[in-house]
Amino acid sequence: MLLIHGACASMLWWETELCASLAARGRFVIRYDNRDTGLSVSYPPGQPGYALSDMVLDAVGILDALGVARAHVVGRSMSGAIALALGVEHADRVASLTFVATTTGDPDLPPMTEAFLEASSEEAPSDVEKIVSVLRAYAGPSPYFDEEHVRRLAVQDVARTVNVDSAMTNHFCISFDAPRAGGFGDVVAPTLVVHGSLDPVFPLEHGEALRDAVPGASLLVLDSVGHDLPRPVWPRFVDALVEHSA
Repeated sequence: MLLIHGACASMLWWETELCASLAARGRFVIRYDNRDTGLSVSYPPGQPGYALSDMVLDAVGILDALGVARAHVVGRSMSGAIALALGVEHADRVASLTFVATTTGDPDLPPMTEAFLEASSEEAPSDVEKIVSVLRAYAGPSPYFDEEHVRRLAVQDVARTVNVDSAMTNHFCISFDAPRAGGFGDVVAPTLVVHGSLDPVFPLEHGEALRDAVPGASLLVLDSVGHDLPRPVWPRFVDALVEHSA
């Protein structure tokens, strides 16, 4: 099971305990640092030397390096685009797809909430506090936001990141040049869409549109959840992934 996180997020944000829960259910779990996050290659802030298509090939390369012929691919937020490209351009490597808190990109869908835009633009005194502030905004009105847990992970993340400024900016500068042929309607892998009912970044209509765009896809709505995966919903999320990847 290949877990691919979204913009700015290293593999730490697929929490160890969550991965262990999946492993305990018989899944070989792979998480990794995307470019410009964690211990991965880093580029100058605002000058990423890569495009989305390169990140797609990174995922394929990881499967190659580990000798994995086909994987259950889970793409979260921005990395839903990576998962889509894998499903369309590398369908032979994909056993199933799961899209978490992501979107079709249809411009007619509801925009980010005003509350999120305001909260995410607030200044912070340090890199750690900036991460905590942004993730608090991502949680939106969800009652599940755990500031202590998020701050612990943020401290770890900042300590192991090559360049925090690059990590926080470069994914928003890349060209979304994949998939180059095909789209959601061309996905043939069994597909699950997971979306929070209170997502302030991609409101629930985005998840519904994604379900409708992929032939045969199903939708799991996580009640009272924003643009995150808080601990209280892990059991339901793990159950869904295990069933989907059976």
